[in-house]
Amino acid sequence: MTDQKRVRKAVIPAAGLGTRFLPATKAMPKEMLPVVDKPAIQYVVKEAVDAGLDNILMITGRSKRALEDHFDRVPDIEATLEAKGDTGKLAAVRESSNLGDLHYLRQGDPKGLGHAVLRAAGHVGDEPFAVLLGDDIIDERDELLTTMIDVQEKTGGSVVALMEVDPEMISSYGVAAINDVPGEAYVRIDHMVEKPDRDEAPSNLAVIGRYVLHPAVFEVLEDTPPGRGNEIQLTDALQTLARRDGEGGGVYGVVFRGRRYDTGDKLSYIQAVITLASDREDLGPALRAWIKDYASTLADEPRETVAAPAE
Repeated sequence: MTDQKRVRKAVIPAAGLGTRFLPATKAMPKEMLPVVDKPAIQYVVKEAVDAGLDNILMITGRSKRALEDHFDRVPDIEATLEAKGDTGKLAAVRESSNLGDLHYLRQGDPKGLGHAVLRAAGHVGDEPFAVLLGDDIIDERDELLTTMIDVQEKTGGSVVALMEVDPEMISSYGVAAINDVPGEAYVRIDHMVEKPDRDEAPSNLAVIGRYVLHPAVFEVLEDTPPGRGNEIQLTDALQTLARRDGEGGGVYGVVFRGRRYDTGDKLSYIQAVITLASDREDLGPALRAWIKDYASTLADEPRETVAAPAE
């Protein structure tokens, strides 16, 4: 498509309350929970930048000021580290503030992911754009976003990331029914269902937190009524686009088989910390040795908790 515009912008919805991590998120955004020594949101921003998307709009909410502060300069800390000659920590501190051109917009009313994406319309304009959920980390060694951008440019529609999940967990996701595209590695989405019961799921292919969207999604979202949970669901808007022909029509899927961590889920968050730390040169050798030693002490049943003596 000769008139197809290149994807240049990314939108990161980060307005959720993070109730699954209370009380840790009582005064701290869930996106700022550390994964080893960087907050989860930094991995997401870096993924966008590495894919060539350095114009990033973050959709935030109340009590999310820490996100803006993290990606800002901190002259006092930088001056202290520079005076000490601690170049390693200085580079780490400056990394987040040098990632890209970040913008911030509050969602206002918490009306769901579709509403958060719609709030980005003024910033995005009439260009295709990427959406990266702020609590989904894709391992930087596994290619996904650049592949999705290539598919969007080739098809001219919208693209979602899909991943096979355990049918027992399917009700936690938007789920896609697909058709193969002859000769292509991507698939075409026939229809999507938001958080279906297991028996009603059209497949075990779940939509995970990466999208590359045609700007036609904005006009559809404008007319999309609240759905499940009384929220404006992005899945519902994509369902409409999947049935549409012509400009902006069609929704396609890239099936991801790499490493993904849902830092909004406690178990997946812990797995992300352990996996990423064990792969690092500075932490990995000692951590892997400890994991092997600790695992050998584990029984099938959890250890009995001994209550502290009463004072």
